[in-house]
Amino acid sequence: MDIIVMPTAAEAELLTARIIADAINAKPFYKLGLATGRTMENVYAELVKMYKAGKVDFSRVISFNLDEYVGLKGKAETNKDSYRYFMNYHLFNHVNIDKRNTHVPNGFAPADELDAAAIAYEEEMEDAGGVDMQLLGIGRSGHIGFNEPMSSFSSRTRVVTLTKTTYEQNSPLFTKPEDMPMRAMTMGVGTCLDAKRLLLLATHKEKANIVAAALEGPVTNMISATALQLHENAVVVLDADAASKLKYKEEYAFQFANDPKWAAYQPAKRKASRAKAKAKK
Repeated sequence: MDIIVMPTAAEAELLTARIIADAINAKPFYKLGLATGRTMENVYAELVKMYKAGKVDFSRVISFNLDEYVGLKGKAETNKDSYRYFMNYHLFNHVNIDKRNTHVPNGFAPADELDAAAIAYEEEMEDAGGVDMQLLGIGRSGHIGFNEPMSSFSSRTRVVTLTKTTYEQNSPLFTKPEDMPMRAMTMGVGTCLDAKRLLLLATHKEKANIVAAALEGPVTNMISATALQLHENAVVVLDADAASKLKYKEEYAFQFANDPKWAAYQPAKRKASRAKAKAKK
């Protein structure tokens, strides 16, 4: 696991966006797993800026979102509390991705079709060849997606009942907090672990304790984010506040500064590279 600590939330969000853009540029037919929530809004804003500047092309990207609420009224595209609406509003409407290639779990399916919809979502990912990189946030209970405490590490896409902690964290984001459903359809922990690469972003002090438990604590299904410790290609991007409770911050900083694969992301090295290129001209 690579743990990268940036001084500010803005720098952590920009770095996350750059990692995503660089991955797409290296492999245009990219299968990108996406996440929602306040932590991701600025990441998507940065990606939109990069697209408008001609620095990334989404035209051949296929996306799969982590989750969607179950029980919202109306249609996913027009319900402002849905994650489909969130993705359209913050990213899809502003870049050249083909919306037919964007997938969100069908939490709007009839009650008796939800299980079938979850199975179909797994099949869509499999038919696409699997997810190349899954973007993740982390909830206050340590969940990734909506994999609440006690979620099996082998779990697949399914409908889950949300915890009180998640309800208290997410309901203020709703148009009417009392309308937040108590169930959601989510990729399972096992589904997330199937991605070739995991990219988790966490910012702000309120996440510091759970980040430390997830990254440096024992692996346990009481904190689904600890599953990242089992993945061979996981990257965690934090700001200084979210990283404040980590014991080995200095070690992570040393590794980030000296690992060749991160050289292009080092501010000082980028500046030196630009200066060298300018001198050649």
